[in-house]
Amino acid sequence: MEDMLFYDRMQFAFTITFHYLFPQLTMGLSLMIVYFKWKFLRSKLEKYNEAAKFWMKIFALNFAMGVVTGIPMEFQFGTNWAKFSELTGGIIGQTLAMEGMFSFFLESSFLGLFLFGEKLLGHKLHFVTGFLVFLGSWASGFLIIATHSWMQFPVGYEIMENGKFVLNNFSALFSNPWLWPSYLHNQLASVITSSFVVASIGAFYILNKKHSEFGQLFVKTGVVFGLISSVLVAFPTGDMVAKNVAKHQPVTFAAMEGIFETEQGGSEIVLIGQPNMLEKKLDNKIAVPNILSFLTYQDWDAEIKGLNEFDAKDYPTNVPGLYYSYHIMVGLGTIFIGLMLLATIQLYRKKLYKTKWILWSLLFMLPFPYIANTTGWYTSELGRQPWLVYNLMRTSAGASPTVSSGNTLFTLLGFIGLYLLLGLLFLMLAGKIINKGPHILKH
Repeated sequence: MEDMLFYDRMQFAFTITFHYLFPQLTMGLSLMIVYFKWKFLRSKLEKYNEAAKFWMKIFALNFAMGVVTGIPMEFQFGTNWAKFSELTGGIIGQTLAMEGMFSFFLESSFLGLFLFGEKLLGHKLHFVTGFLVFLGSWASGFLIIATHSWMQFPVGYEIMENGKFVLNNFSALFSNPWLWPSYLHNQLASVITSSFVVASIGAFYILNKKHSEFGQLFVKTGVVFGLISSVLVAFPTGDMVAKNVAKHQPVTFAAMEGIFETEQGGSEIVLIGQPNMLEKKLDNKIAVPNILSFLTYQDWDAEIKGLNEFDAKDYPTNVPGLYYSYHIMVGLGTIFIGLMLLATIQLYRKKLYKTKWILWSLLFMLPFPYIANTTGWYTSELGRQPWLVYNLMRTSAGASPTVSSGNTLFTLLGFIGLYLLLGLLFLMLAGKIINKGPHILKH
C-alpha cells in the first residue's frame, strides 16, 4: 500500500509540476499583452501593437503545451485517485467542470481571434479579444484554486451515510476564506514569471544588439510589472496566505517555519537551518528572535505552537521537503524584490539599458520564477499532507485500490520520456520565435 501510494503521488506530482510551467506564464502574460494593446490604442505607436502580437505567439505556444499536459491529470483522477473522485466528485466536479466549460473555452476561442482576426476585427475589437483571453485565463485560475482551497479548508459540505461529500452551499465555495488570498497570491506570482520572461528576452535583445527598440520596451515593461507584483506577492497576499495557514493548519505552519518546540515569549524567524528529524531540531540555525510572532499576530510575545504540541501522525508527511520548499520560495521572492527595485532605480535614472550587470542578471534570472512558483505550490501541497481533504480524508483513503504500483511506475516513466520530448520541442519552437523577434517596424 505504501509503495502504491508513493508512486501515485509521484506521478501526479510530476505531471502537475510539468503542466504548471505553462499556465503560470500564460496567466501573467495575458495581462501584459492587454497592456501592450491598450498602449497602442492610446499612443498609436506601432511598436506596442507588434509587441502584443509577438507575445501572443509565445502565449499560444504555452497555451497549447498547457492543454496537452493538462489532459492526463484529468484522467489520473479516475485511475490513480478513483476513491477520492468517487467521494468528493459532487463538490470538486462543480468547479472543475466550470473551469472546462466556461473559462477554457472562453480563452481558447478568443485566442484564435486575437491571433488571426486583427484585420477583420479592427484594433478596438482586437483589443476586446485580447481582454477576453486574459479574462478566461484568470477565471480558469480562479476556479482551479477554488477547488484547491476547498481541499485545504473544506466549506459548504455535508457527508452522506455512504461517505460521499455533497455540496449544501454553492456560494460557500467562492466565499471560502482560503480562496481569495491564495488566488491573488498565485496570480501575482504568475505576473512575476511573465515579468521576468519579458524582461529577460528584452535584456537578451539589448545585449545582443538585436531588436534593440523592442528590447528596451520589454525590459522597461517587465521591470515595472515585476517590481509591483514582487512586492504584492510578499505583502499583503503572501502575508494573508501565511496567516491562513497559521490559523487553520497550525501543524503545517510549525513544520514550514521549522518550529519543533513551542517557544515561550515569542517565536523567532529562521533564516537558515536544516531540519534534523531524528533529534527534532534545526541544525546550524540562524534566526532573529520574536519576528515570526510579530509578523503572524502583530504581537512580539505571541506564542506559536511547535510540532511537539501535535500528534506525530498528523505531521506533514515530508517535513524537510515542506521546510525547504517554503524557504526557497521566500528567499527567491526576496531576491526578486531586490533585483527589480535596483532595475527600477536605474530605469528612473535613465541608465538601465547601459547597466550591463543588471541586464545580465535579468537574463539569467529567467528560470528562477518558475522555481519559486513550483516550490510555492510544493509548500501548499506538502503542507496539506497527510490529508487530501484537510482533517476529513487521508491521502491513503483517496487512492485507487486496484491500480498496482508497478502499473503506476511504468506510466510515470512513460510520462517522463514523453514530456522530455515535449519540453525539447517547446524550447525549439520558443527559441525560433524569440530569435526571429517582433516584426521590424516600418517608418
